[in-house]
Amino acid sequence: MAKKTKNIEYYEAVGRRKKAVARIRLYLPGKDKTATINKQKIKAGEIYINRQPIEKIFVQDYKREFIMMPLKMTNNADRFAVSILIEGGGKNGQLEAIVHGLSRALTISDQGYKVTLKKAGLLTRDARKRERRKVGTGGKARRAKQSPKR
Repeated sequence: MAKKTKNIEYYEAVGRRKKAVARIRLYLPGKDKTATINKQKIKAGEIYINRQPIEKIFVQDYKREFIMMPLKMTNNADRFAVSILIEGGGKNGQLEAIVHGLSRALTISDQGYKVTLKKAGLLTRDARKRERRKVGTGGKARRAKQSPKR
């Protein structure tokens, strides 16, 4: 476990995937096991995405399990109150951006987690993005214009 340093309220990191950007904050709860985020009390172990509980945003269980994976691998599932702001992209890109950001935030909180998360491939940024459209291709990135047959 990381040592508490001078008056740190939270650890912050950014995760990205395709067009999705996730800003992650891991709040250290007080003695009453709650953290105050945007005038809202959140218990340790709870995850809020865009100020809503995780159950409202990601309904499927496997998606919630995928988000919890970095926290469970480092035994921090009940240590932090997690606040996530996500924008851009689709649901799958947002999901992977959240996992990437959570892994980075955990690494900032304690460098000892880096080996575990790196081995699982959660710290690696997936750089694949949508290819830009080229001029003269008929509206698509790689499509060639049709040539006349006669």
